[in-house]
Amino acid sequence: MAGIGDEISFKSGVKGIVEKIYQNSVIVTVTENSTDLEFEGDKTVVGHKNYEII
Repeated sequence: MAGIGDEISFKSGVKGIVEKIYQNSVIVTVTENSTDLEFEGDKTVVGHKNYEII
């Protein structure tokens, strides 16, 4: 499980920094996005099983 400030990778090409941790997910500020996905305000929620710490 990631901690606050950890860099994570998810959705095959999106990277971000963990801002807040919840029981089943984290809030991430997106720092790199090589996909067609758009994130409003450059933030998103990612479930713990859907990312890996880099």
